[in-house]
Amino acid sequence: MNKLILLIALTIIGVTFTQAQTDTTTQKADTVVKPWKLKALYGSNGTQSSFVNWNAGGRNSISLMGYVSASANYLQHQWKWENNLSLALGGLQYIGKGNGGEGLQKTDDRIELSSTFGYSFDKSIEKKQLYFSLITGFRTQFLDGFVYPNTLDRVSSFMAPGYFNLALGLDYSPNKNLTLFISPAAMKWTVVNDQVLADAGSFGVDPAAIVDGVLIPGSLYRSEFGAYFKMKYNKEIVKNIEMKSTLELFSNYLENPENIDINGDVLFTFKVNKWFSASLNWTVIYDHDINIQSIDGGFGPRTQFKSVLGLGVSYTMKNFVDPPKKK
Repeated sequence: MNKLILLIALTIIGVTFTQAQTDTTTQKADTVVKPWKLKALYGSNGTQSSFVNWNAGGRNSISLMGYVSASANYLQHQWKWENNLSLALGGLQYIGKGNGGEGLQKTDDRIELSSTFGYSFDKSIEKKQLYFSLITGFRTQFLDGFVYPNTLDRVSSFMAPGYFNLALGLDYSPNKNLTLFISPAAMKWTVVNDQVLADAGSFGVDPAAIVDGVLIPGSLYRSEFGAYFKMKYNKEIVKNIEMKSTLELFSNYLENPENIDINGDVLFTFKVNKWFSASLNWTVIYDHDINIQSIDGGFGPRTQFKSVLGLGVSYTMKNFVDPPKKK
Protein backbone atom coordinates (compact mmCIF):
# COMPACT_ATOMS: atom_id res chain seq x y z
CA MET A 1 0.00 0.00 0.00
CA ASN A 2 2.82 2.41 0.88
CA LYS A 3 4.57 1.77 -2.44
CA LEU A 4 1.34 2.43 -4.33
CA ILE A 5 0.81 5.75 -2.53
CA LEU A 6 4.45 6.71 -3.10
CA LEU A 7 4.29 6.04 -6.86
CA ILE A 8 1.10 8.05 -7.32
CA ALA A 9 2.43 10.91 -5.19
CA LEU A 10 5.65 11.08 -7.21
CA THR A 11 3.64 11.06 -10.43
CA ILE A 12 1.51 14.02 -9.36
CA ILE A 13 4.49 15.95 -7.99
CA GLY A 14 6.49 15.34 -11.16
CA VAL A 15 3.68 16.64 -13.36
CA THR A 16 3.15 19.78 -11.27
CA PHE A 17 6.84 20.61 -10.84
CA THR A 18 7.75 20.36 -14.53
CA GLN A 19 4.69 21.95 -16.11
CA ALA A 20 6.09 25.47 -16.36
CA GLN A 21 9.40 24.35 -17.86
CA THR A 22 7.70 22.09 -20.40
CA ASP A 23 5.49 24.79 -21.87
CA THR A 24 8.51 27.00 -22.51
CA THR A 25 10.52 24.19 -24.09
CA THR A 26 7.83 23.08 -26.51
CA GLN A 27 7.23 26.63 -27.78
CA LYS A 28 10.84 26.91 -28.96
CA ALA A 29 11.29 23.37 -30.20
CA ASP A 30 9.71 23.94 -33.62
CA THR A 31 12.57 26.18 -34.76
CA VAL A 32 15.40 23.70 -34.10
CA VAL A 33 15.88 20.17 -35.39
CA LYS A 34 17.26 18.23 -32.44
CA PRO A 35 18.90 14.81 -32.60
CA TRP A 36 17.25 13.88 -29.30
CA LYS A 37 13.47 13.67 -28.95
CA LEU A 38 12.31 13.32 -25.35
CA LYS A 39 8.72 12.56 -24.38
CA ALA A 40 7.02 11.56 -21.14
CA LEU A 41 3.40 10.89 -20.29
CA TYR A 42 2.35 10.99 -16.63
CA GLY A 43 -1.09 9.98 -15.48
CA SER A 44 -3.34 8.58 -12.81
CA ASN A 45 -6.75 6.94 -13.04
CA GLY A 46 -9.23 6.26 -10.28
CA THR A 47 -12.68 4.83 -9.65
CA GLN A 48 -14.95 4.79 -6.61
CA SER A 49 -18.12 2.76 -6.13
CA SER A 50 -20.56 2.93 -3.23
CA PHE A 51 -23.96 1.29 -2.67
CA VAL A 52 -26.75 2.09 -0.22
CA ASN A 53 -29.79 -0.19 -0.13
CA TRP A 54 -28.92 -1.26 -3.68
CA ASN A 55 -31.20 -4.15 -4.60
CA ALA A 56 -28.92 -5.49 -7.34
CA GLY A 57 -26.08 -5.85 -4.86
CA GLY A 58 -22.52 -4.58 -4.92
CA ARG A 59 -19.46 -3.85 -2.81
CA ASN A 60 -18.08 -0.46 -1.89
CA SER A 61 -14.60 -0.05 -3.35
CA ILE A 62 -12.00 2.44 -4.41
CA SER A 63 -9.24 1.93 -6.96
CA LEU A 64 -6.32 4.05 -8.08
CA MET A 65 -3.59 3.59 -10.65
CA GLY A 66 -0.54 5.67 -11.57
CA TYR A 67 1.53 5.26 -14.73
CA VAL A 68 4.50 6.74 -16.55
CA SER A 69 5.36 6.23 -20.23
CA ALA A 70 8.60 7.86 -21.40
CA SER A 71 10.84 7.75 -24.46
CA ALA A 72 14.24 9.16 -25.39
CA ASN A 73 15.06 8.75 -29.08
CA TYR A 74 18.23 9.82 -30.90
CA LEU A 75 18.47 10.10 -34.69
CA GLN A 76 21.38 11.69 -36.56
CA HIS A 77 23.32 10.79 -39.68
CA GLN A 78 23.26 6.99 -39.95
CA TRP A 79 22.71 6.24 -36.25
CA LYS A 80 19.60 5.82 -34.18
CA TRP A 81 19.06 4.98 -30.54
CA GLU A 82 15.53 4.48 -29.21
CA ASN A 83 14.73 4.02 -25.51
CA ASN A 84 11.33 3.41 -23.92
CA LEU A 85 10.25 3.14 -20.28
CA SER A 86 6.83 2.06 -19.02
CA LEU A 87 5.80 1.98 -15.35
CA ALA A 88 2.37 1.25 -13.90
CA LEU A 89 1.04 0.40 -10.46
CA GLY A 90 -2.57 0.21 -9.35
CA GLY A 91 -4.68 -1.25 -6.59
CA LEU A 92 -8.25 -1.93 -5.50
CA GLN A 93 -9.49 -1.72 -1.93
CA TYR A 94 -12.91 -2.85 -0.71
CA ILE A 95 -14.24 -0.51 1.97
CA GLY A 96 -16.94 -0.50 4.58
CA LYS A 97 -18.68 -3.40 6.29
CA GLY A 98 -18.56 -6.80 4.72
CA ASN A 99 -15.18 -6.40 3.10
CA GLY A 100 -14.07 -9.65 4.68
CA GLY A 101 -10.83 -8.14 5.92
CA GLU A 102 -9.44 -8.18 2.40
CA GLY A 103 -6.37 -6.06 1.89
CA LEU A 104 -5.22 -4.10 -1.11
CA GLN A 105 -5.43 -6.05 -4.37
CA LYS A 106 -3.30 -5.21 -7.38
CA THR A 107 -4.99 -4.19 -10.61
CA ASP A 108 -1.82 -3.37 -12.55
CA ASP A 109 1.90 -3.77 -11.86
CA ARG A 110 4.50 -3.25 -14.56
CA ILE A 111 8.13 -2.25 -15.09
CA GLU A 112 9.29 -2.37 -18.71
CA LEU A 113 12.41 -0.96 -20.32
CA SER A 114 13.57 -1.42 -23.92
CA SER A 115 16.41 -0.01 -26.01
CA THR A 116 17.26 -0.26 -29.72
CA PHE A 117 20.62 0.81 -31.14
CA GLY A 118 20.86 0.81 -34.93
CA TYR A 119 23.11 1.75 -37.86
CA SER A 120 21.96 2.34 -41.44
CA PHE A 121 24.28 1.77 -44.40
CA ASP A 122 22.22 4.21 -46.49
CA LYS A 123 23.33 7.84 -46.09
CA SER A 124 20.16 9.21 -47.70
CA ILE A 125 17.83 10.61 -45.06
CA GLU A 126 14.72 9.92 -47.15
CA LYS A 127 15.64 6.28 -47.85
CA LYS A 128 16.91 5.37 -44.40
CA GLN A 129 14.53 2.47 -43.68
CA LEU A 130 16.77 -0.53 -42.95
CA TYR A 131 19.03 -0.66 -39.88
CA PHE A 132 21.40 -3.24 -38.49
CA SER A 133 20.25 -3.15 -34.86
CA LEU A 134 20.81 -4.47 -31.38
CA ILE A 135 17.71 -4.71 -29.17
CA THR A 136 17.65 -5.13 -25.40
CA GLY A 137 14.68 -5.41 -23.07
CA PHE A 138 13.80 -5.85 -19.41
CA ARG A 139 10.47 -6.61 -17.72
CA THR A 140 9.40 -7.26 -14.13
CA GLN A 141 7.00 -5.93 -11.44
CA PHE A 142 7.04 -3.80 -8.28
CA LEU A 143 5.10 -5.81 -5.67
CA ASP A 144 4.30 -9.38 -4.64
CA GLY A 145 1.56 -11.09 -6.62
CA PHE A 146 -1.20 -13.38 -5.32
CA VAL A 147 -4.16 -15.28 -6.73
CA TYR A 148 -6.86 -13.38 -4.84
CA PRO A 149 -8.53 -13.87 -2.45
CA ASN A 150 -5.62 -16.06 -1.29
CA THR A 151 -2.96 -13.66 0.02
CA LEU A 152 -0.86 -16.26 1.84
CA ASP A 153 0.81 -18.01 -1.09
CA ARG A 154 2.92 -15.62 -3.15
CA VAL A 155 3.01 -16.45 -6.86
CA SER A 156 5.34 -13.65 -8.02
CA SER A 157 7.39 -10.70 -6.75
CA PHE A 158 9.98 -8.16 -7.84
CA MET A 159 12.49 -9.94 -10.11
CA ALA A 160 10.52 -13.16 -9.76
CA PRO A 161 10.11 -13.24 -12.61
CA GLY A 162 12.44 -10.80 -14.29
CA TYR A 163 12.92 -11.09 -18.03
CA PHE A 164 15.95 -9.91 -20.02
CA ASN A 165 16.34 -10.23 -23.76
CA LEU A 166 19.14 -9.41 -26.21
CA ALA A 167 18.80 -9.71 -29.99
CA LEU A 168 20.90 -8.79 -33.02
CA GLY A 169 19.21 -8.43 -36.38
CA LEU A 170 17.59 -6.19 -38.99
CA ASP A 171 15.23 -3.32 -38.18
CA TYR A 172 12.95 -2.20 -41.03
CA SER A 173 10.75 0.94 -40.93
CA PRO A 174 8.80 1.43 -44.19
CA ASN A 175 7.05 4.46 -42.67
CA LYS A 176 6.91 6.43 -39.42
CA ASN A 177 4.15 4.25 -37.99
CA LEU A 178 5.47 0.72 -38.55
CA THR A 179 8.70 -0.94 -37.39
CA LEU A 180 9.62 -4.58 -37.97
CA PHE A 181 12.60 -6.30 -36.35
CA ILE A 182 13.79 -9.85 -36.95
CA SER A 183 16.71 -11.67 -35.38
CA PRO A 184 17.95 -15.21 -35.98
CA ALA A 185 20.23 -14.93 -32.93
CA ALA A 186 18.52 -13.84 -29.73
CA MET A 187 18.99 -14.56 -26.04
CA LYS A 188 16.31 -14.62 -23.36
CA TRP A 189 16.99 -14.87 -19.63
CA THR A 190 14.38 -15.56 -16.98
CA VAL A 191 15.34 -14.65 -13.40
CA VAL A 192 13.42 -15.96 -10.37
CA ASN A 193 15.03 -14.15 -7.44
CA ASP A 194 12.90 -15.94 -4.85
CA GLN A 195 14.10 -19.32 -3.61
CA VAL A 196 10.62 -20.54 -2.68
CA LEU A 197 9.33 -19.91 -6.19
CA ALA A 198 12.55 -21.23 -7.72
CA ASP A 199 12.27 -24.47 -5.74
CA ALA A 200 8.76 -24.92 -7.13
CA GLY A 201 10.08 -24.54 -10.68
CA SER A 202 8.06 -21.39 -11.33
CA PHE A 203 8.41 -19.61 -14.70
CA GLY A 204 10.32 -22.48 -16.29
CA VAL A 205 13.42 -22.67 -14.08
CA ASP A 206 14.68 -26.07 -12.88
CA PRO A 207 12.86 -27.00 -9.62
CA ALA A 208 14.49 -28.30 -6.46
CA ALA A 209 15.44 -31.97 -6.56
CA ILE A 210 16.92 -34.62 -4.29
CA VAL A 211 20.05 -36.23 -5.77
CA ASP A 212 21.74 -39.04 -3.81
CA GLY A 213 19.93 -37.92 -0.68
CA VAL A 214 21.08 -34.31 -1.07
CA LEU A 215 18.61 -31.49 -1.69
CA ILE A 216 19.60 -29.39 -4.71
CA PRO A 217 17.93 -25.95 -4.58
CA GLY A 218 15.92 -24.76 -7.57
CA SER A 219 17.72 -22.69 -10.18
CA LEU A 220 17.35 -18.91 -9.94
CA TYR A 221 17.59 -18.33 -13.67
CA ARG A 222 16.94 -19.90 -17.07
CA SER A 223 18.59 -19.02 -20.38
CA GLU A 224 17.23 -19.59 -23.87
CA PHE A 225 18.66 -19.09 -27.36
CA GLY A 226 16.49 -18.70 -30.42
CA ALA A 227 14.79 -16.48 -33.00
CA TYR A 228 13.06 -13.22 -32.12
CA PHE A 229 10.55 -11.02 -33.94
CA LYS A 230 9.15 -7.66 -32.86
CA MET A 231 6.58 -5.42 -34.49
CA LYS A 232 5.58 -1.92 -33.40
CA TYR A 233 2.71 -0.01 -34.95
CA ASN A 234 1.76 3.43 -33.61
CA LYS A 235 -0.79 5.67 -35.28
CA GLU A 236 -3.20 8.51 -34.57
CA ILE A 237 -6.42 6.89 -35.80
CA VAL A 238 -8.46 10.08 -35.71
CA LYS A 239 -7.93 13.38 -33.96
CA ASN A 240 -7.19 12.86 -30.23
CA ILE A 241 -7.32 9.05 -30.50
CA GLU A 242 -3.97 7.29 -30.67
CA MET A 243 -3.09 3.61 -30.85
CA LYS A 244 0.20 2.04 -29.79
CA SER A 245 0.74 -1.67 -30.37
CA THR A 246 3.59 -4.11 -29.88
CA LEU A 247 3.91 -7.79 -30.75
CA GLU A 248 6.89 -9.93 -29.70
CA LEU A 249 7.51 -13.56 -30.71
CA PHE A 250 10.31 -15.84 -29.50
CA SER A 251 11.21 -19.43 -30.41
CA ASN A 252 13.75 -21.38 -28.37
CA TYR A 253 16.05 -23.36 -30.68
CA LEU A 254 17.26 -25.59 -27.84
CA GLU A 255 13.92 -26.84 -26.49
CA ASN A 256 10.55 -27.23 -28.21
CA PRO A 257 11.09 -24.58 -30.92
CA GLU A 258 7.50 -25.10 -32.10
CA ASN A 259 6.25 -23.49 -28.86
CA ILE A 260 6.23 -19.76 -29.64
CA ASP A 261 6.33 -17.29 -26.74
CA ILE A 262 3.91 -14.42 -27.41
CA ASN A 263 3.78 -10.98 -25.81
CA GLY A 264 1.28 -8.56 -27.34
CA ASP A 265 0.11 -5.17 -26.16
CA VAL A 266 -2.39 -2.65 -27.57
CA LEU A 267 -3.01 0.75 -26.00
CA PHE A 268 -5.67 3.24 -27.07
CA THR A 269 -5.54 6.75 -25.61
CA PHE A 270 -8.46 9.15 -25.91
CA LYS A 271 -7.46 12.74 -25.19
CA VAL A 272 -10.24 14.94 -23.82
CA ASN A 273 -8.10 18.04 -23.28
CA LYS A 274 -4.66 19.01 -21.97
CA TRP A 275 -5.21 17.27 -18.64
CA PHE A 276 -7.99 14.72 -18.93
CA SER A 277 -7.84 11.51 -20.94
CA ALA A 278 -9.11 7.96 -21.11
CA SER A 279 -7.17 4.82 -21.98
CA LEU A 280 -7.89 1.23 -22.95
CA ASN A 281 -5.10 -1.32 -22.69
CA TRP A 282 -5.14 -4.98 -23.73
CA THR A 283 -2.23 -7.33 -23.04
CA VAL A 284 -1.90 -10.97 -24.04
CA ILE A 285 0.94 -13.29 -23.00
CA TYR A 286 1.66 -16.93 -23.73
CA ASP A 287 4.77 -18.70 -22.46
CA HIS A 288 4.83 -22.49 -22.60
CA ASP A 289 7.27 -22.55 -19.66
CA ILE A 290 4.78 -20.88 -17.28
CA ASN A 291 2.27 -23.18 -15.60
CA ILE A 292 -0.89 -21.53 -14.31
CA GLN A 293 -3.63 -22.86 -12.04
CA SER A 294 -6.95 -22.49 -13.86
CA ILE A 295 -10.38 -21.99 -12.32
CA ASP A 296 -11.41 -25.57 -13.12
CA GLY A 297 -8.41 -26.95 -11.23
CA GLY A 298 -6.19 -27.63 -14.23
CA PHE A 299 -2.48 -26.81 -14.09
CA GLY A 300 -0.34 -26.04 -17.11
CA PRO A 301 0.48 -23.42 -19.76
CA ARG A 302 -2.32 -20.91 -20.25
CA THR A 303 -2.94 -17.82 -22.35
CA GLN A 304 -2.80 -14.78 -20.09
CA PHE A 305 -5.04 -11.80 -20.90
CA LYS A 306 -5.38 -8.43 -19.18
CA SER A 307 -7.71 -5.54 -19.94
CA VAL A 308 -7.45 -2.15 -18.22
CA LEU A 309 -9.85 0.74 -18.83
CA GLY A 310 -9.04 4.04 -17.17
CA LEU A 311 -10.31 7.61 -17.00
CA GLY A 312 -8.32 10.26 -15.20
CA VAL A 313 -5.65 12.92 -15.30
CA SER A 314 -2.67 12.83 -17.65
CA TYR A 315 0.00 15.23 -18.82
CA THR A 316 2.53 15.00 -21.64
CA MET A 317 5.98 16.60 -21.70
CA LYS A 318 8.25 16.73 -24.76
CA ASN A 319 11.08 18.80 -26.22
CA PHE A 320 9.72 18.87 -29.77
CA VAL A 321 6.62 19.90 -31.69
CA ASP A 322 4.83 17.44 -33.93
CA PRO A 323 5.00 18.40 -37.60
CA PRO A 324 1.77 19.71 -39.13
CA LYS A 325 -0.43 17.03 -40.62
CA LYS A 326 -0.81 16.89 -44.39
CA LYS A 327 -4.32 17.69 -45.57
